Amino acid sequence: MPILREGELDIISHNAEQTRRLGVKLGTLLQPGDILCLSGDLGAGKTVFSSGIGVGWGADEPLISPTFNLVHVHSRAKDSTPLYHLDCYRLSGVADVDAIGLDDILEARGIVVIEWAERIAPVLPRERLWIELRAFELTRRSVIFTAVGERYRKLVDQFTGRT
Repeated sequence: MPILREGELDIISHNAEQTRRLGVKLGTLLQPGDILCLSGDLGAGKTVFSSGIGVGWGADEPLISPTFNLVHVHSRAKDSTPLYHLDCYRLSGVADVDAIGLDDILEARGIVVIEWAERIAPVLPRERLWIELRAFELTRRSVIFTAVGERYRKLVDQFTGRT
């Protein structure tokens, strides 16, 4: 796992199952208030990665693409922390952010997973974990973690096993 800069990590995934397992591993480390911003082209693996996050976090139901509903709220038996899974693909930009109730979601201090986060980046909190997925072969993906803020640098360190 190459570390490009402090708080940045680049991983090569060789197939969809490995991409999902990376999400599972990250999901086990999440805490209330964590914000994960996923970006990448259509078919890059954002929803596969998100579904793994849900498994690792312990969601009662599988995370599937919320493209038509824009937001899915998930729960788990372990506690009352919600996981908000947002898909901003259909948003035309920050002007549409009220349609998904982003302010209320962020105030709820649950786990927030945002697909197509680049569409609303200007209104997102500065501190967050940005995860860019890039397809560079039919099945291979680059998964780049960029941590902004102390919590997210620690999260990347936990993910890599450095702490």
